[in-house]
Amino acid sequence: MTAYDVIVLAGGAAKRLGGADKPGVRVGGRALLDRVLAACDGAARTVVVGDRRATVRPVVWTREVPPGGGPLAALGAGLRLTTADHVLVLSADLPFLGPGTVDALLAAAVQPGGEGALCTDSDGRDQPLLAAYRAEPLRRELALIATEHGSLAGLPLRMLTAELDLARVDAGADAAFDCDTWDDIAAARARIREHGAVLDEWITSVKNELGIELDVDSGVLLDLARDAAHGVARPAAPLTTFLVGYAAARASVGAGPDEAAAAVAEASRKATALALRWEAETAEAAEADESATSASEGGGAAGGAKPDRGREGTGTP
Repeated sequence: MTAYDVIVLAGGAAKRLGGADKPGVRVGGRALLDRVLAACDGAARTVVVGDRRATVRPVVWTREVPPGGGPLAALGAGLRLTTADHVLVLSADLPFLGPGTVDALLAAAVQPGGEGALCTDSDGRDQPLLAAYRAEPLRRELALIATEHGSLAGLPLRMLTAELDLARVDAGADAAFDCDTWDDIAAARARIREHGAVLDEWITSVKNELGIELDVDSGVLLDLARDAAHGVARPAAPLTTFLVGYAAARASVGAGPDEAAAAVAEASRKATALALRWEAETAEAAEADESATSASEGGGAAGGAKPDRGREGTGTP
């Protein structure tokens, strides 16, 4: 794994959002900034250029000079606080950025002869704030630009990227999706509620809210909930999954994430087996009741098991 620092630019004016605090806008219950930070949690140091705020994990804060001086000035301010040979540079408004894109950028950035890599969106446009750069050429070009123009304030990022030898990485439609307008925010919120994504988004948000760093097989838990609901009673599903979580937590006190995930899997296995045994017993009981009822009804229809009321008291043998 390539060692890297990350700089997240979170200090824009958000004019197209009416001046709203864009990094703090929530998509899927999580601030945009927190969603970006979650995608690059492997960074040795994380520098956020913007106003201080509560974040999902510790970061180093700084501001560009002057405040509002633009992305190139913000990048320069963040770069001064990094030490790694490779620097990931991200904007704070990428709701669907994931670790896979980060890994792809870093892998492309370390190729011999290059000076970094940036993503292109679905239309082929370069995304310099979704990129990984070698720190040394990045510092060199920023210094040259600042010397030529007197400062970095107000200058466009293309002045930097035009001078660097950068590989291109296809980010796909999701990773490069950024939120510049309220329509973008609405589209992002709608997308995470689509059938194929909503469950993973919800689980990730819950783990983030509870401070849980645990990668578990959600399919196992869903199967357990289904078996408990079907084999016992519908309210058994949430109660059983809660008890599994509690048992796993007790069994993995002081353990790492891998051991904790294994404890969840083992507790789920035991509870699932119990639910299936419970279901089997219920089915056996129902089958026995049905057989008894059928036998009773069948005996009445034959007439041989009951006395002949028409002959009672006649003395006829």
